[in-house]
Amino acid sequence: MAKPAARIATLQVALGLGLLVVMGRAGWLQLVKGREFSKAAVSQRTVSRELLARRGTIFDRGGTPLAHSLPKFQVQIALREVTDTQRLIATAARDLRIKADSLRRSFRRGKPLYPFFGGPFTSGQVEAIRRLRGVHVYTLYGRAYPRDDLARPIVGAVEAGGLRGQSGLERSLDSILAGKPGRRTDLRDPSGKVFESPGRVEREPVAGNDVVLTIDAELQAIAERALALAIKDAKAEGGDVVFMDPRNGELLALASLTESGTAATPSMLTGGFQPGSTAKPFTAAALLALGRVDSAETVDVENGKWTFVTSGTTTRVINDDHPEKGSITLERTIQVSSNIGIAKFSQKLTPEEHYEVLRSFGFGAATGVEFPSEAGGLLPRPDRWRAGYTGPSLAMGYELQITAVQLAAAYGAFANDGVLLAPTLVKEIRAPDGTVLYRHETEVVRRAVSSEIAARIRSFLAEAASDSGTGGRAQVRGGILGKTGTALQIVNGRYEPGQYRASFAGIYPATNPQIVAVVTIDRPHAGQIYGGQVAAPLTAAMLRQALAARESALDRHALADASIEAPNPKQPSKREEAATVTTARLPVTDAPKPAGKPVLIPDVAGSTIRAAAFALHQRGFRVRIEGTGRALRTIPAAGDSLAAGKTVVVYAQ
Repeated sequence: MAKPAARIATLQVALGLGLLVVMGRAGWLQLVKGREFSKAAVSQRTVSRELLARRGTIFDRGGTPLAHSLPKFQVQIALREVTDTQRLIATAARDLRIKADSLRRSFRRGKPLYPFFGGPFTSGQVEAIRRLRGVHVYTLYGRAYPRDDLARPIVGAVEAGGLRGQSGLERSLDSILAGKPGRRTDLRDPSGKVFESPGRVEREPVAGNDVVLTIDAELQAIAERALALAIKDAKAEGGDVVFMDPRNGELLALASLTESGTAATPSMLTGGFQPGSTAKPFTAAALLALGRVDSAETVDVENGKWTFVTSGTTTRVINDDHPEKGSITLERTIQVSSNIGIAKFSQKLTPEEHYEVLRSFGFGAATGVEFPSEAGGLLPRPDRWRAGYTGPSLAMGYELQITAVQLAAAYGAFANDGVLLAPTLVKEIRAPDGTVLYRHETEVVRRAVSSEIAARIRSFLAEAASDSGTGGRAQVRGGILGKTGTALQIVNGRYEPGQYRASFAGIYPATNPQIVAVVTIDRPHAGQIYGGQVAAPLTAAMLRQALAARESALDRHALADASIEAPNPKQPSKREEAATVTTARLPVTDAPKPAGKPVLIPDVAGSTIRAAAFALHQRGFRVRIEGTGRALRTIPAAGDSLAAGKTVVVYAQ
């Protein structure tokens, strides 16, 4: 049996070794693994959460909000911080509709320590209670569209939860509109239940930037209402409207509707169509720019039906819906929208020349507007053209696909003295404090044609939109230049008889243009199918409404004169030279009512404006005078026929 001293020594050694093991383990836990275990402990007791940031507001050009984030609130009470219990309970019961008895029990028991009320509540509901000590208010944001469906396909939508853009500008501008979320730390008990801990905000959220669009809410509403009514009256399947400022490329209104009158996929940007006769001026511009046609040159329009050999023994037939007799000039071809005339004239262009001019106006490539999934259209390369088919077809507005925005930008080049501008939807980007971060500046794409050629084409468009042209029903105060189009639609890979897209592309007003308008009506079935019957009157109706609107994108002061001016090709109007046009009015009586029969327009060139007006009034015409001195020309031109009671414009110098 061991002596007591030995047993005690053994026990001391064992205890010493045990103590060394404990101290070593403690040191290892504290010094080696301490930081790791500390983080684990904190993670078990706390959880980090994002604080949502306010998404930026989307405004129209005048400051009307089209999309904004409405704040909603949640309330949390820190029981130990409350100094006026009875007042808090009464305010919560009155404003938040929280049961007073439930709150009293929480205060008596002291738990939960941080009672939370998710609501969500409005700013009015939390206005009083947020001033009380111990109350913490958290902000949530819900996306709202205060103008309902106005421009919704363009503005777009956000995903559920409102964090990310899902479609439209909400999607393409998401990185600009979305703010930077904040972060807070909440407490968690041993069971894993989360208690939102007031005051532990690590990082405050930063609101997103605001975007000011080029869209004019008033003009957009006019376009949508008028388009819906036109689709219904025409028994059509849908339609598009584009309004663009040709001076800077800003898109003022974009509307796409279905036959039910509801907002559709924004086909004016994402869908393609064959423009028909609205494309004829571009072939005319190519012919003039390359010097292939002069003002006196004519082609025989075959009395409305032309049969010709394309290659070998293959023949093709081109018809005119508005047949002319004899030979006509290029100007007359555009005025009466002759398919045969433009097809024959187009034979003076090589495929490469024709293609390059169409490309110079922006066809075959996306415009680059700030919108997701913009279509670029289709324009066949010259090496793929079929002899006798592609060239004439392109001249007539077939065998290519374009968007309404592309067509508006291209007509904008005619209005802008031959310079093609990039269209845009974004006017400004502003920081949350209002600081302007970006402001749109006019972006020149290229010069499509010279200013002289652009002026010549504008004079052609003046004829086409006159009472003797196909677009006379588009005329409004201030005068409009434009071209109609009626194109067969493709169904199952073939042109389907009776299925048309009626269109009109116009420049308004005739002098110092402020707007390019493009209108298309898809498959009208109410009897009238032509662009001059369906799309042109709709254009006029919308412009009249815009002129009458309380707030308008149009400068009405510049339209105080109700006369019509067509640019004189011999004296092209250049914005940088801005020649002043003087208008004189004669004290003459109203012209007689229309007689219903066409009357020959006399040649009044060289006459005084009084003598010219008298001669025209004698034949029953209404008269508008542009300029002073002696008459130079008339629109419609001398020798044309026009129904009595219609308007003849006399240009004098």
